[in-house]
Amino acid sequence: MMKQQEIGFIGLGMLGKPMALNLLKKGYNLKIYNKTSEKALSLVEHGAEVKNNPWEVADPGGIVMSCVSDDKALKSVVGENGEIAKILGHDGIHVSMSTILPKTAIRLAQQQAAFGGYYIAAPVMGRPDAVQAKSQSYFIAGEEAAKTRVKPILEGISMKIFDFGNNPADANVAKLAANFLIASAVESMAEAFTFTAKNGADPNKLLEAIGETMFACPIYQNYGRQILNKNYLEPLFKLSLGLKDIRLIAETAADSHTPMRFLRILEDRFSAAVAHDRSNYDWTGIAAEIEAEAGL
Repeated sequence: MMKQQEIGFIGLGMLGKPMALNLLKKGYNLKIYNKTSEKALSLVEHGAEVKNNPWEVADPGGIVMSCVSDDKALKSVVGENGEIAKILGHDGIHVSMSTILPKTAIRLAQQQAAFGGYYIAAPVMGRPDAVQAKSQSYFIAGEEAAKTRVKPILEGISMKIFDFGNNPADANVAKLAANFLIASAVESMAEAFTFTAKNGADPNKLLEAIGETMFACPIYQNYGRQILNKNYLEPLFKLSLGLKDIRLIAETAADSHTPMRFLRILEDRFSAAVAHDRSNYDWTGIAAEIEAEAGL
């Protein structure tokens, strides 16, 4: 009987945990680590092996997947001196599914290459409910040989993979651009719904109309309904993380001398929401800021 493939998995947050669970259900043997160990315990009954530090999930020539909150957290788990890269060694692969700066991806790819391994950027596109249903997608980039090993694993737990080429940073650029589009849609919908309500019309009927015609897509249908239902206190993506991503976009735009005027509006909006104690809202909670400004 052929031994099931082993994978190391770091980060069991709102996205990482359902991904890890789906990998276990697909038959992979997982060694897992999470900073808050309690989050890992529920996966033990599904066959996961919990480790006490992130480096223990790595095996020489193996695969480690990580899904953590930001650049600082990722740098911490890979190790100040490239501990993960060193243990993975020749032909080892680190698959990073976090939303991070493109320049961080470049640095980690160079670190991995120094030990003969590979770094694959595979930021996940999808909310926790989508990940649980295996309907998320991945933006993937990195060396072809490593992608050949990684793609079948990701294909088994997702809807689609979009390949952005050999440079890992390109996948992170694309993910940041996609998040900018989503945040822009949330801002515009919240303003449009507030405008509609303030002038006596029904924003629910507006959403029904645009959601079935000109904007007949999940972003407008799902996020639009979340805004109108004011489901801010059951976050699928925290507002504070939305601000984090906007600031990553701003830093990358500044580095590349890319003017993004609307991004400044979004940063002001999200910063104001955080200042008003809305950090733990869903990021659609910026609608509460817009409604308050309008006196609703």
